[in-house]
Amino acid sequence: MEFGTAGLRAPMGAGISRMNGLTIIQTTQGFCRYLEKQFSDLKQRGVVISFDARAHPPSGGNSRRFARLAATTFITQGIPVYLFSDITPTPFVPYTVLHLKLCAGIMITASHNPKQDNGYKVYWDNGAQITSPHDKGISRAIEENLEPWPQAWDDSLLNGSPLLHDPSASINKSYFEDLKKYCFHRSVNRETKVKFVHTSVHGVGHDFVQSAFKAFDFAPPEAVPEQKDPDPEFPTVKYPNPEEGKGVLTLSFALADKTKARIILANDPDADRLAVAEKQDSGEWRVFSGNELGALLGWWLFTSWKEKNQDHSALKDIYMLSSTVSSKILRAIALKEGFHFEETLTGFKWMGNRARQLIDQGKNVLFAFEEAIGYMCCPFVLDKDGVSAAVISAELASFLATKNLTLSQQLKAIYVEYGYHITKASYFICHDQGTIKQLFENLRNYDGKNNYPKTCGRFAISGIRDLTTGYDDSQPDKKAVLPTSKSSQMITFTFANGGVATMRTSGTEPKIKYYSELCAPPGNSDPEQLKKELNELVSAIEEHFFQPQKYNLQPKAE
Repeated sequence: MEFGTAGLRAPMGAGISRMNGLTIIQTTQGFCRYLEKQFSDLKQRGVVISFDARAHPPSGGNSRRFARLAATTFITQGIPVYLFSDITPTPFVPYTVLHLKLCAGIMITASHNPKQDNGYKVYWDNGAQITSPHDKGISRAIEENLEPWPQAWDDSLLNGSPLLHDPSASINKSYFEDLKKYCFHRSVNRETKVKFVHTSVHGVGHDFVQSAFKAFDFAPPEAVPEQKDPDPEFPTVKYPNPEEGKGVLTLSFALADKTKARIILANDPDADRLAVAEKQDSGEWRVFSGNELGALLGWWLFTSWKEKNQDHSALKDIYMLSSTVSSKILRAIALKEGFHFEETLTGFKWMGNRARQLIDQGKNVLFAFEEAIGYMCCPFVLDKDGVSAAVISAELASFLATKNLTLSQQLKAIYVEYGYHITKASYFICHDQGTIKQLFENLRNYDGKNNYPKTCGRFAISGIRDLTTGYDDSQPDKKAVLPTSKSSQMITFTFANGGVATMRTSGTEPKIKYYSELCAPPGNSDPEQLKKELNELVSAIEEHFFQPQKYNLQPKAE
């Protein structure tokens, strides 16, 4: 296993390429030594550790055991550990780092990966996920500390240790107190007739979303009974990932139809992501994409801020962020409304760290999102948070209902006012790194050596940005502005028709992903025509750039 900026993620089981007691001890020993070098006050401040509900009976591995072994490593070195006594959402770790001013945080989770996987996710003292070069430094320190220290396996050392603290009660209290500051329409929530169904997809989210609804004075949402309790087998779903759309939501649809609920809120198993579905007048369910919900939440958080702040000079300090493969809808809203929008590289580690920099400069970061259904609605967590996003989405839906509007109608109103932004994303599966490299190298030498493609089928290409090599033909010096990384593949094509498409490799899964968007200026555009044009563009990209037959790629299973 390679320790990267996303930490570790791999199947649980025996051996050095798997998540197990030994590899957890080795990783934590390296991380501990690295932190000792970086923080002279590590023994005063300490670290926080939490875990999800994953377990792998054949190897005896489970998140709770891994968290205890990690805690033991720090305690044997005289370092205080704030170890949650029970499962929490992932965002509780970055929240605790900031709230208790700790040096670092560790979350044992594999998020929405298949059930056999687990992971080790690391936060720095600024409350955001680590970025380079910390990953390299930690990786080196792990290599230097592979042999378990004398008491490494003895987690009974935790019992009664004066260095061990359980932050569960105090953090639960303070998190929901802080969340209340983002409740703008308490009386609407109390009276609302809108009914909600919530599913935690066999993960950790149930209790926390119930508490969030209480904090906003909502009646509790109806929980999908088969999925509300943590179950590491994820028995009712093929993949425990609400991003996969309707398959994961089958039981939610059935419960919502039964209870006459119009809105479904679905968290992934570690509750840092959120999917939302709404019953349409036709009786069909519409599952919003990450980009659509990003548009709705961005519009809502700005509208709510504007109502509270009549002083327009404060606009110059307002920021929103999204990742470069997400919809540019926030850019369009920012341009018209006069606040700042910035895009970062893919992943919340970039948005969290950029948000931190802006906050340290006295700026107000209202919102950040990525198309992979990740939303940062409250900057007291510098990472995606599916708990706050769920209750804020509920308040948005309840508020709109007082104006006789649905989420779908409001989304359309946003597109009419700021311009239609139609997106389409998918992926191909490829387990062979060599094939992936060849596919991208062929794009870089498409028209002879060092010539990128000039067309894709009938679509002319007007710009190329390659964040693997650092090339960007839209810049005067042809050098990309965003940071580049030789270790991952990522090329963005801009088309003459206003389309943008990015092809990139995934950091945590054997996938080559693509993201495409067509943006129209505000005013009357025909969304159906835009959709048709985008579908044709995507088909051309699949046929000419991915060439699935040639490279033997598996398409996303429908």
